[in-house]
Amino acid sequence: MSSSSFWRTGFRWFFAGQLISLLGSSLAPVALAFAVLDASGRPGDLGVVLAVRMLPMLAFLLVGGVVADRFPRRGVLVTANLGSALTQGAVAMLLLSGRYSLPAVAALEFANGVLTAFTTPALRGVLPELVDRNRLREANSVLSSVRNATKILGPSLSGALVAVAGSGPAIAFDAATYLLAAACLARLPVGSRAPGKAGLLRELRTGWAVFRGTRWVWLVTSAFCGLNLVQTGTWQILGPVLGGQAGGAPVWGAVLSARGAGLLAMGMVMYRVRVRRLLRLGLLAGSFGALPLLALGAHLAVPWLVAAAFTGGMGSAVLGISWETSLQQHIPAQALSRVSAYDDLFSYLSNPVGQLSVGPLAAVFGGSTVATVAGICYVLVMVLPLSSSEVRRLPALDREEERGQAVL
Repeated sequence: MSSSSFWRTGFRWFFAGQLISLLGSSLAPVALAFAVLDASGRPGDLGVVLAVRMLPMLAFLLVGGVVADRFPRRGVLVTANLGSALTQGAVAMLLLSGRYSLPAVAALEFANGVLTAFTTPALRGVLPELVDRNRLREANSVLSSVRNATKILGPSLSGALVAVAGSGPAIAFDAATYLLAAACLARLPVGSRAPGKAGLLRELRTGWAVFRGTRWVWLVTSAFCGLNLVQTGTWQILGPVLGGQAGGAPVWGAVLSARGAGLLAMGMVMYRVRVRRLLRLGLLAGSFGALPLLALGAHLAVPWLVAAAFTGGMGSAVLGISWETSLQQHIPAQALSRVSAYDDLFSYLSNPVGQLSVGPLAAVFGGSTVATVAGICYVLVMVLPLSSSEVRRLPALDREEERGQAVL
């Protein structure tokens, strides 16, 4: 299959929509943080705004999965992006008019969180409708590279935009990207599914039956739950502390940039590498994500810490691409969004536990010990699913070997 058929019309518009949306989303956190802090002067307001956006994302994920499986995913994505444009545009209007109100901004961000819960399952489910199953690895590699590139560039661009124009215009720009993304996604082919007749609870039970009955899916999802438990809080909270001890904020910034560069580099490599057991490779490579935690715990010198972050980012990229592709290739299309929603829900439920517990644990045992133990647990939870033959032997449905493409 030629590269021209890979970049056919549907995927081109999806790629454009994702590029625009991801760029806006990468700008939004910095802009929103400065907007709330500048308008209120109270860090507590920012905590409220972030919390009310995160909670509905988790609470409505399963409903979003049902909707994305029941209705054409193009319509779900266009509607969600238009809704996000309205909510972010309303936030921008409040800021630009000088009428900041915590209840109003919190309510708008709550609505934005609900819309995101509908967007995420639909995004994962729509890709197999646009790309042949044997090209999904390449498609996910391209999208991963774009996602990670915007994560690297977006915060810096947002900081510059806030400094030059203010936080209100930066939020308005984010709202405009949702509109442009909706226009691109509206060009996708219409899905062929008709609205289901079963009720919400029955649809949820059906999705749960597929999730629970697919052993390799719930095994890896359980590993992700454990990974987020030991990694998220340690990296976000102890990382700046332990990394900063080596040289302050500039060193920690370099570590984060190195991890982002590793994610981006491996995303491009995975476009070219064909593998027979993609999920097995992903879990093995994903275990390298423990290296930055182990480096923090061992108080390694800055060059080693940066190298560990770069290597860990590469491993995380392989894991993410392999997981997305495996789900899209092996889960029935009519249940993919619901299974994805269960996967996301159970994977992320442990985040708050890890974030809340890492501080007290560090106070008792020391930050270095907590980081080291977290790194060891990270490796264990990544390789544990490989004890199942279903995980080890899950085949990658890649295209036939082509000239210049490696096979692992």
